Amino acid sequence: MRHGASGARERTDSENELYRKITLTDEMKQYLATQACDFRVCTSCGGPILLPVTIKRPKPTDITLRVGDRILYISRYQAPFLSSIDREMIPRYVRRYDR
Repeated sequence: MRHGASGARERTDSENELYRKITLTDEMKQYLATQACDFRVCTSCGGPILLPVTIKRPKPTDITLRVGDRILYISRYQAPFLSSIDREMIPRYVRRYDR
């Protein structure tokens, strides 16, 4: 694992390729901007799920995307299968309270 001058882990070439592949819908960008914490896309029994880092902490192996002032952590195990991150990844119980 390579580390940059800041001490953060540098992305590998394959991770950089994943960054170019994964897109966020405008709705998700707006949603993340209104939240008071960072989020993580991780694995659930129903597929990829978006959770606040207060519930599911990021791992050192996660891929990170900066979305405005927020950081979106993406499980390295989910990243190869993702092309888009949208509102369907937000658990229903969280969506209910966002209204």
